[in-house]
Amino acid sequence: MRRPSHIDRADRANTRAVPALEASGAYFSRLSARSALYTELRLLLDADHEPLALKAYCARVLEENCLARASGAARKKLWQELKSRYLLDRELPLFAAFWKEWRRCQSEAERGLTAYILLALNDRLVADLGTEWLFGYLRRAPAELRTEDVRCFIERAGRAHPEVESWTEHTRVAVAQKYLASIRDFGLARGRVRKVTVGPALYGAPVRLLIRALQLVGVQPLELIQAPVFRLLALDERAVIDALGELHRLGELHFRMQGDVIELDLGEDD
Repeated sequence: MRRPSHIDRADRANTRAVPALEASGAYFSRLSARSALYTELRLLLDADHEPLALKAYCARVLEENCLARASGAARKKLWQELKSRYLLDRELPLFAAFWKEWRRCQSEAERGLTAYILLALNDRLVADLGTEWLFGYLRRAPAELRTEDVRCFIERAGRAHPEVESWTEHTRVAVAQKYLASIRDFGLARGRVRKVTVGPALYGAPVRLLIRALQLVGVQPLELIQAPVFRLLALDERAVIDALGELHRLGELHFRMQGDVIELDLGEDD
């Protein structure tokens, strides 16, 4: 039985630009060593007013030591982990879309959710956990989150992702633990030992980033509003339409739906 994709129909040649939307996207255990490194991402991005090329971000971390690591080895490891999670290259369409929304954020909470969306869009495992597992807990917030439940999700996912079969039990548990720590850092949970979900507030930037990502892979407006990837923000199909209407009312985007005709304009040079 085929697991559902985050998109039903799209330009398959372009889905590589958004790894989470690629039907055959693999799972990676990159969270097994550290969590999302959101604090480090903020420090790195806040140092500049414009997005940088990959080499420039690399120089910030390795040569200028802007993240204050004690050794060259520690800086190199941190750089590899940040790059794998967040792309950090203005030439990549997904990061360019993220930057547009990052600079439009008006609060720390909005920033956290926008960074979470970038991480999920660049990591199929994080995206699947968010849309297939975390979604229900967010809708029932506050709901308790357990490491064992995440580990079980990863184990079951191995049926569709054979790469998971090679992960040790230690790796699976570590990924589960770091995943829960990460969503707490992004503002979707609270608590250090016992974690419970926090329902996400509605903000323009993370919603627009999801829309930009779907547009990058060629999803048309009528299919776009039905995309399961909005479940990352606890929005099902009906809630997506309501959310877009509310964001239109707030001036965060332009949205109009009449029958099967949808007008959608994200603003800021779209």
